[in-house]
Amino acid sequence: MSNLGRIIKFPIDLREGAEWLARQEPRFALVLDQTGPLPLRLKPPGFKGLLDIIISQQVSVASANAIRARMDAAGLNNVAAVIAAGEDGLRAAGLSRPKIRYALILAREELDYHALRRLPDDAAIARLTAITGIGPWTAQIYVMFCMGRADVFPAGDLALQVAAQDLLGLNERPKADALAQIAQDWSPWRSVAARALFAYYRVLKNREGLG
Repeated sequence: MSNLGRIIKFPIDLREGAEWLARQEPRFALVLDQTGPLPLRLKPPGFKGLLDIIISQQVSVASANAIRARMDAAGLNNVAAVIAAGEDGLRAAGLSRPKIRYALILAREELDYHALRRLPDDAAIARLTAITGIGPWTAQIYVMFCMGRADVFPAGDLALQVAAQDLLGLNERPKADALAQIAQDWSPWRSVAARALFAYYRVLKNREGLG
């Protein structure tokens, strides 16, 4: 596991990363004063964790939570159940047509989640994005929150872009490539930087009524 870099498992890991970020970029210290302790937000690795992230794609948190609740109530939280439910069962749980397709593709993929955990970040992301329906954001979120990797940054996330614009005093919201370049300075704790910016986005949203 040593070649995989730091793994975030406990709040103390986040505190170490946050303290490093505050020294590296003092504006993070101001953010952390407003957000308070960062949440771990870790989820178990495996099929359900990845499916939950697919469900979250391009929908509100409330909508995603409602769909997950229906999926859990129907027992659609494992490969066999999803395949058995088929299109009709997944539609009844609230999945859109594209997500029904992606869920069934994932269920039939026979992805080795244990082997995935032994891969370096870039290789794990590449393996995931080779599956139809899994783009960079989904793969990066899985590697961050289900595998606990400490140095992953989903630069295409709108909330991170908005929060980074405010944090850094930029004239416009940075696009994914530009934000990924900026985030290089936050390595080896980019996952902690992302958590801080996610938390800061919620502060901004409450303060300014961002949509």
